[in-house]
Amino acid sequence: MTVQRSFPILSTRDLDGLEAFYVAAFDAERVYAFEADGRVVYVALTVGASTVSIGVDNDLPGDPMGAALWIYVDDADDAYRRALEVGATSVAAPALMPWGERVAQVRDPGGFLLYLGTPGE
Repeated sequence: MTVQRSFPILSTRDLDGLEAFYVAAFDAERVYAFEADGRVVYVALTVGASTVSIGVDNDLPGDPMGAALWIYVDDADDAYRRALEVGATSVAAPALMPWGERVAQVRDPGGFLLYLGTPGE
């Protein structure tokens, strides 16, 4: 067996809102959508060279737990500012990490933790 690729699927009650956040914050582009009962219930987005999918789950018990997305960007400070402007909440402002990368943390409107990192020199 050979793994070809993998991607996260974020579960939400508000697919439209969460998709709009990723489009506005990270220039994500929808590359696939699945409809059921006349409405979109699943989308796949390209985010840079990666794929992030979002699926509707109206039975979510609460905020998402136990997972985070790491997104490498060319400017962590700009990505942090832009994410906050379009609905993210701050967890940690951009700071230089001991391993040489500049990293910020935000929660997207769905509650998912995002690390926004700029690789070190």
